[in-house]
Amino acid sequence: MTWEERREDRKEGHGQRGGGEQPEAAAQRKSISQAKSINLGSHALRGLVQRVYTGNTRQGTGLANGPLAHRPTATEHSGGGEGEKTPSATLSAAVVMTTARKGSVEMPAFVRRLVKETEKRVSSFFKGGGRGGAEHTDGEREEVIPSPYLDHPVLDKLTEEGYSRWGLTYALCSMQGWRANMEDYHNCVPQLGAGLADWSFFAVFDGHAGNQVAQYVSQHLLDQVLATGGIGPEDHPDRVRGSFTDGFLHTDKHLLTAARREGWERGGTTVTSTLISPRYIYFANCGDSRAMLCQAGQVCFSTEDHKPYNPLERERIESAGGSVSLQRINGSLAVSRALGDFSYKGTENRPPTQQMVSPEPEVYVMERSPGDEFLVLACDGVWDTVSNEELCAFIHSRLHVCTDLGDVCSQVIDLCLYKGSLDNISIILVCFPGAPQLSAEALHQEAELEDLLESKVAEIYEELSIQGEEPDLLSVLTVLANTDVPGLPPGGGLQSKRNCIISAYYEKKEEHNPTTPNGLGGSEKLV
Repeated sequence: MTWEERREDRKEGHGQRGGGEQPEAAAQRKSISQAKSINLGSHALRGLVQRVYTGNTRQGTGLANGPLAHRPTATEHSGGGEGEKTPSATLSAAVVMTTARKGSVEMPAFVRRLVKETEKRVSSFFKGGGRGGAEHTDGEREEVIPSPYLDHPVLDKLTEEGYSRWGLTYALCSMQGWRANMEDYHNCVPQLGAGLADWSFFAVFDGHAGNQVAQYVSQHLLDQVLATGGIGPEDHPDRVRGSFTDGFLHTDKHLLTAARREGWERGGTTVTSTLISPRYIYFANCGDSRAMLCQAGQVCFSTEDHKPYNPLERERIESAGGSVSLQRINGSLAVSRALGDFSYKGTENRPPTQQMVSPEPEVYVMERSPGDEFLVLACDGVWDTVSNEELCAFIHSRLHVCTDLGDVCSQVIDLCLYKGSLDNISIILVCFPGAPQLSAEALHQEAELEDLLESKVAEIYEELSIQGEEPDLLSVLTVLANTDVPGLPPGGGLQSKRNCIISAYYEKKEEHNPTTPNGLGGSEKLV
């Protein structure tokens, strides 16, 4: 059965993915209503932050999905680097790792207050509070709940690049962003050892409730998969599929021992991974990180997210004694499959794959084709802001104008940040020999676009100055967002050229205010 048939078979008789619940009691209806309110509040908050960083504070105007700040790569993500490759895998390809820091981005005070108040109300709701914990009696100290978000995003990026001897090239980029902690890890092995030099393995691990589980799994999963003995030069899809499943289950079993010893029982991680052989591309996905494969500039395959509200996932959760409310397991956990999360795996007389949270991956097999261009592995910090089709189109267009895969990944992270991602962001881009190459025509069009943006920024700056308005960056962005700009990168829009716009703005400002160092004003640190 193909992956498309499996996906359609899943939906038959169950309604569309992500469909709303059908309550049978008033209490359930109330829970759903509250869930919708919180979800709407979350979308509204993201929209507000987007408009602030787009320069658009009026409803209905501004950049589509307005740009947010920049997203940090793994500052703590270093555990997923080359130093953590598994013993069974040797890296013979050249690897370059760099870090880059952008200018600081400051969240305006009113947005900080809104974020904190929203967090307080949602947290109180989960704890059974009546009005978000906003009221308390005299003399009673209000409980301080650590914020999952920072006042300033961490903009350090971790970049890794490499290649294999058979023509594969790859790059990774990750950033901490607005999250209080970096919980993403990765593993990139372009050439396996032990007779598997023509095989490659890549994976992204998105941790939650701490980074320890993601770090542990990034160090041990590949070893456990290879230790099953089902992966060899003969390349039998059924055996490889079984090795992936067994490897995930064995890793989770060993993780339980470490978690009890170290106190990680509450932590967990999603995994999206790929194993590339000379004949096949294997994908193993557990959770809501996602992988996709592109051919001829189109998405030809993507993994399915494991969410509690998916019909089959919900059936297993409820059979194990759990419930799905607020689109979460027991109103708390937002993924239905993960490694770790052992507090959801204690139902007696049920195997690991039938617990509320299952460690079993879905494994897909795609036969390799000369038309394969590139594949992407990314955490939900990417997929929350762009669709499969948008990301495929954007990367395809960037490969025509950029030979540095690390820079392409960095542009994707910038795009997600500017479009409102509040999570850690990690992406691995793997290019096959058939990937798009530099195009003289595309380079010319890109240069024309940047010239056009620079001229429009200068024109807007002058118009605002003549009108007596303060031509700050937000004002320029607001006007530009409502201006027709042809030739923008497909899938990226104006947000993808925000760095060019900012540079043009400060150059123009320096012309008008040559005494101001770098043209920086105190009110414009937010960009």
